[in-house]
Amino acid sequence: MNLSILSVIMLVVFMFLVMTKRVTPLTALILIPTVFGIIAAVLGLFPVEDIPNPTLLERLYAIGEFAKSGVSETAGTGVLLLFAILYFATMLATGVFDPITKALIRFAGGDPLKILFVTAFVSMCVSLNGDGTTTTLIVCTAFLPIYKKLGLKIMNLGVLLILMNTIMNLLPWGGPTARAISVLALNDKEVIQAIIPGMVVSAIYVLGVSLYLGMKERKRVGIISLSAADLEALEERSEEEEAKKRPQYFWFNLIMTIAIIVGLIVSDFPSLFLFAVGTIVALVVNYHSLKEQKARIAENAADAVSVVILVFGAGIFMGIFNGTGMAEALATLVVTAIPASLGNAWGLIVAIVSAPGTYFLSNDAFYYGVLPVVAEAGVGYGFTNLQLGIASLLGQAFHLLSPLVAFIYLLLELTGLEMVEWQKETAKWAVGIFIIFIVMAQLTGIVLIK
Repeated sequence: MNLSILSVIMLVVFMFLVMTKRVTPLTALILIPTVFGIIAAVLGLFPVEDIPNPTLLERLYAIGEFAKSGVSETAGTGVLLLFAILYFATMLATGVFDPITKALIRFAGGDPLKILFVTAFVSMCVSLNGDGTTTTLIVCTAFLPIYKKLGLKIMNLGVLLILMNTIMNLLPWGGPTARAISVLALNDKEVIQAIIPGMVVSAIYVLGVSLYLGMKERKRVGIISLSAADLEALEERSEEEEAKKRPQYFWFNLIMTIAIIVGLIVSDFPSLFLFAVGTIVALVVNYHSLKEQKARIAENAADAVSVVILVFGAGIFMGIFNGTGMAEALATLVVTAIPASLGNAWGLIVAIVSAPGTYFLSNDAFYYGVLPVVAEAGVGYGFTNLQLGIASLLGQAFHLLSPLVAFIYLLLELTGLEMVEWQKETAKWAVGIFIIFIVMAQLTGIVLIK
């Protein structure tokens, strides 16, 4: 057995156990790579840095170091999620989003079609910051109360949010595009010009999906005629919730929230720092006593920890997967498995490979490990780095459905959706985005098939 075969078996076992609900995602993220890492160590399938002939014990120790390295790489994301969840939970408690919710309810007038369209449109706008965590928190905070009050399918919220975030994530500051640019030494302006047409058409497509789903919801629950009393009932809060409201600090909270969001988009301040400071300021200003501040933190600690711990689990998975060399071995296996007779369609092959590639691997693992290998082969078939770089981005249509994407656990936690059902429902619409990406790339000059 070699590393490439072991990596394939590991991924198959991992996905099978998660998708059939045999184990929790956290268990799979930590236990599966550990077991397969031990197997690789016993078989002597990976080297250990600075040790010419490592013993089994030294290889086992190296697995721990790989896991530690992976956690260190995701630590920033984990801490960001922790403070972002605490911040938006605090803002929600103070009532700063209540006017948005009320305005949306009154605009929609009980019409599911309007509600779903606005869900998609707001998700698109908020996703401009390129951060899935922020998008999830803002959109769910604004729309979940409406969906629950009117009895709409929350699945539609989870689907529309992730589809729009998938598209906007291709902006250079979103992550994958920046990686492709750096790995292949591309011109960022050329890349943006090449991907924008596909993004625009895809966004229009998702807005169309929202209208279709909205029509189905309209038929299911009807257009609810809301009187003034009905609107007030929708906006009612329990006595406990009302006690947490801080209307006297509404403008302060609103301006601070807008400033943080703008800072995420236009400044170089780390997101972690912005949310950390924002959380502390929000607690101190809105809840003066230490007892109240501790209560707000304790109230949201369970949600925050349940998400953050999965981020660290994903870090352990990728740390072992990369450190043992399984990720690189898998990339080599993919390239060697494709016959040379398909060289003229190498751009399309890269696009197709990028779909499972960015689903089963992190963006770092795919763009820094797989892309250089497939790009080198593509250049030999006459493709340019720009064409190959764009092709490698097209599979992002499915990336955010991956269990290895940290913020989707926040989305599933907030909405109460089951991962497998949500993946199935979202994937069938993501196929449309993938097709649009491929067609628009070919039409706009990014040749995928010679």
